[in-house]
Amino acid sequence: MPPTYSIVIPAYNESARLGASLEKVLAYVHTQRWDAEVIVVNDGSRDNTAEIVLNYMAKDSMVKLLENPGNRGKGYSVRNGMLHALGRIILFTDADLSAPIEEAPRLLGALDAGADIAIGSRWLRAETQTQRQPLHRQIFGRIFNLMLRASLGLHYADTQCGFKAFKRAAAQAIFPLQKIERWGFDPEILFLARKLGFKVEEVPVLWGHSGGARINPVTDGARMFQEMLRVRWYSITGDYQGAGAVRSQTRTSIPIAGESHKEKRA
Repeated sequence: MPPTYSIVIPAYNESARLGASLEKVLAYVHTQRWDAEVIVVNDGSRDNTAEIVLNYMAKDSMVKLLENPGNRGKGYSVRNGMLHALGRIILFTDADLSAPIEEAPRLLGALDAGADIAIGSRWLRAETQTQRQPLHRQIFGRIFNLMLRASLGLHYADTQCGFKAFKRAAAQAIFPLQKIERWGFDPEILFLARKLGFKVEEVPVLWGHSGGARINPVTDGARMFQEMLRVRWYSITGDYQGAGAVRSQTRTSIPIAGESHKEKRA
């Protein structure tokens, strides 16, 4: 039987914090007695990220390692993990657990209530931020959010929070169409979700800024702006092939067989 939950963690040179994050995720999953798998997607790391995952695999059968063909980017890593996940609910989270794994029930509750996709938000209620980003990153994020609203019509307070959960039908419909492989993939998958008619619920979650972030507001910001324009161009030119056919097959949400996120493993 496939697991009920898949937790996907993209990782690039995360040896300094991945072990602690896996400890927290596995402790929580076991405490909740979830039927789950934890997939770490190694994005061509040059440190011992893979070795850390292999050590955890030897101790816990829930843990799986998925290797990218070299360093391809966070978007590629998330897509790779989501398409290999077996769960009926698939959640991806950043390796630093800026949004604690204990916040997962907030997303799962939104899915139980009828959403196809639940996205964690740092800005829907700003008081949920336990440690804010530096001011320059906050300003960059707000400017980028305004551009997304204008260019892609994405009226969410926060598209970039690395804490999102999908019912399996939504993940299987969206991620094969994803083209953006680096930082700008979040707006693309939300744009595709709307294009395919899936219901997206934005959920406030506790979130604390973690040092060591690799995004550069200038160079990566320019790239993300270009990727945003590419998403619009792909849509105009019909490059998201199959979207219409997928819509007709997946518009009705697949129920979770009457199970809630509180389901206990036998």
